[in-house]
Amino acid sequence: DLEKIFRLRYDCYRAENAIDPNETGIMRDSYDESANCVHVAVEFQDKYVAAVRLHLVSNEEPHAPSIEVFPDVVKILEPGQTMLDPTRFVVHPQARLLGFPLHLVALRIPFLAAMNYDVDTVLAAVRKEHSAFYLRYLGYQYFATPRPYLGLIKPLGLMTARFKEERDKVLDKYPFFGPIDSIPQSDIEFPRLPEVRPSCEKSVARVA
Repeated sequence: DLEKIFRLRYDCYRAENAIDPNETGIMRDSYDESANCVHVAVEFQDKYVAAVRLHLVSNEEPHAPSIEVFPDVVKILEPGQTMLDPTRFVVHPQARLLGFPLHLVALRIPFLAAMNYDVDTVLAAVRKEHSAFYLRYLGYQYFATPRPYLGLIKPLGLMTARFKEERDKVLDKYPFFGPIDSIPQSDIEFPRLPEVRPSCEKSVARVA
């Protein structure tokens, strides 16, 4: 249910005064309908408590939110390579009070997606105060300083990770970011994206 994701987004960004209020209580943009886009949400007690939007980028489909804001980053995409752009990462403020590390659960989503799609580079458009986490735990490096970002009040900077180089290092230290055999329901069935890789099937939005 994409509308539930859009409403969750709105509530989360408004809670941090990161967007201006609107009458619809919904936060969405044209990238939500992109052919190379996948939406994933985390559901708890019949409610969406976290969500992230993913764009898979290739030479065949070079469009993504962070590439619009930071166009130079596409230059590191060599022929045949792919890039993942996770955006609109949200965790409901009330859900955080449960004491469950939902931010880590949600961060597994782009990590698992990068594994599934075998991407070369993963992007992270983040606020300055969040960058230390990506540096320390996920092997990211700074790419560009903060700038205005697609309707947000607060600017975002861009970080990049060479996923194939960093993946095993991250999993050795923090195996919960990868597949967990003892919790099969934690796996995510990601759709194929034919516009990015022409041999694939039509994509659909999935919720985990």
